[in-house]
Amino acid sequence: MKTAVPCYYHLDVEVSPERVGQVSRILAAHLRHWDLDNLVAPVCRGAELLLRAIDQHASDKHTSIEMWWNGQHLITAFGDDDPELRPDQDLRACLADIAAMSDGWGCCASETGSKIIWFSQRARAGERVPLVPLPPEPFLSTGLHEPRQHQVAVLAAAAPAGDDALEGSR
Repeated sequence: MKTAVPCYYHLDVEVSPERVGQVSRILAAHLRHWDLDNLVAPVCRGAELLLRAIDQHASDKHTSIEMWWNGQHLITAFGDDDPELRPDQDLRACLADIAAMSDGWGCCASETGSKIIWFSQRARAGERVPLVPLPPEPFLSTGLHEPRQHQVAVLAAAAPAGDDALEGSR
């Protein structure tokens, strides 16, 4: 089995309504580049939820987005420096949606006083490794036993011969 190569991506964004879709497409492109196509939908949905909530409630629209892939989990984190943005009040509905669609999530404070909201998505290691084609199936003649001679002989003997067979079918 292939071992997964750890991946990391960082993006600083000035959040606005028109940038939400653009950031989602950027994150999707990186996930596809990392061969994590199955995680594009949930990660982009969570990113859009958080970016729209930050755009609506934050006075400081600057945020940093980071993604880490360790071979089993993809962790997506959003950091902001707005002291007035309260996750327990302003982002409650957004965080409930993220909790429902992710394998894990959380909110914590950093050493600089900013908030970090993160969520993780689990991916099996086999989902990232390309599938190996299977060898061809055996041919029909090698998979079946020899024809049953006795039943064919019995059927041939029971059938009328020559012109009688044609007369019987009319």
